[in-house]
Amino acid sequence: MTPGRHDKKGVGKAVVFGLFITGMIGLFRFSPVREYIAPDYLQSLVHSYGPWGPVVFVLLYAGGICLFLPATMFTGIGALLFGTFYGFLYNELGAMLGASMAFFIGRYLGRDFAAGLIGDRLKKYDDRIAANGFSTVLYLRLVFFPFTPLNFGMGLTRVTFREYFFGTLFGIIAGGFVLTFFFATLAEVWRSGDWWQLLSWRTLFSLALFVGSFFIPRVIQKIKPEAAG
Repeated sequence: MTPGRHDKKGVGKAVVFGLFITGMIGLFRFSPVREYIAPDYLQSLVHSYGPWGPVVFVLLYAGGICLFLPATMFTGIGALLFGTFYGFLYNELGAMLGASMAFFIGRYLGRDFAAGLIGDRLKKYDDRIAANGFSTVLYLRLVFFPFTPLNFGMGLTRVTFREYFFGTLFGIIAGGFVLTFFFATLAEVWRSGDWWQLLSWRTLFSLALFVGSFFIPRVIQKIKPEAAG
């Protein structure tokens, strides 16, 4: 393939990538379709599939990530539907599947174009990220870099999928568990109707973990790894 045709192919993919992102944001933010992503509707949809509900939930979570829907919303729904343990398991599966899919979308549609734009000044940063792929992804996950933009953005770099996958896996475990535990605890109190449980050790502990999670980025930044510095 000649350089000219290769460049045109990269530009074509980049245009499709840009249209995809713009279209998905517009579709789910400003059109009637947004009614179908309401938490109540998604919960009833998962329940309607009975024993296949967890599979449906994981697929919805993964699809939602690729469509730029908020991951926190799905994490909360997972906690409400399945409790702390299974909710955390299904949330992690959905998040990892969605993150992987988004990475490949970014890699296939945007990498060629991004590589063509990278000059000598930017190439050293791309090389540095690629040389420390796992550390870079892990660091950015731990400091709560926006989930979906990072999924697609890493696909534009030279980071390997293996490094991206494990960096994401280990980087979202702590935050994922804290959020699931917090939402599941609130759901139990709400279902019981006993609001005094808000003062129970479990509720206060989940609240402490939730608040404490916001300090993770500061702690990580103080011990900022050389790879991400």
